Amino acid sequence: MIDPGGMGTGARSTGSRQIAQLVRQRIEHGGERPWRLEDFRDLPFTAVAQALSRLTRRGILERLSKGVYYRSRQTTFGKSLPNPAAIQELASRRTPVFPSGISAAGLLGFTTQTARRGEVATSALSLPRKLIGSDTVVHTRRPEAWASLSHPDAALLDFLRRGGKTSELSPEETVRRTLALCSERGRFERLLKIAASEPPRVRALLGAIGEGIAKQPAALARLRASLNPFSGFDFGLLSGLPHARKWQAKKGH
Repeated sequence: MIDPGGMGTGARSTGSRQIAQLVRQRIEHGGERPWRLEDFRDLPFTAVAQALSRLTRRGILERLSKGVYYRSRQTTFGKSLPNPAAIQELASRRTPVFPSGISAAGLLGFTTQTARRGEVATSALSLPRKLIGSDTVVHTRRPEAWASLSHPDAALLDFLRRGGKTSELSPEETVRRTLALCSERGRFERLLKIAASEPPRVRALLGAIGEGIAKQPAALARLRASLNPFSGFDFGLLSGLPHARKWQAKKGH
């Protein structure tokens, strides 16, 4: 029987089998690692998807999320588990994933602690648990503007959202380090560009920081105009910023 496109069903079936065999050979030779559909860009998409599904049904692969699979190896304690760092890297390629909490503070040099559970932030509504770990704390619905940020810039915004409370430094050292980080070339300007999508407290903190590192008043005017002049904000461990009260930090904080 000849199909309308002129290719016999037998030939098409043979081609699919050859692709499935090639996919399996690559996976077996690749050893223990995650696999994505994108790893087989040189082969027909549909045939690769079918081959990966069959390998999953046979137990050769484990499906972690849509389009992401894992090839394990047998150990004394059973099948190996995916490397958490590699899997989170895969997750971040699909949806922006940023450090949060203690991880963010550690990245910025505010703490040497290691969190018992991972903590990340994302602009997505959720993240696949098999990719990020079942115990990971996930903060969703971060502004879409975060997609343009580097991990250190996003970590700094996360730190400001918490009023610096993840720092193990003294309040004075925390303020000094925050000002130093925001003084690094171009960083304050990058944060200023997306400040409109941040909560009022973060905008107020950025205003106080901007004055503390002598940014031009014109650059801070938009932040000032975005704040309710009758609101007060808990600056937390950053209440010692030189211009905190001017930027509506609450008394006693």
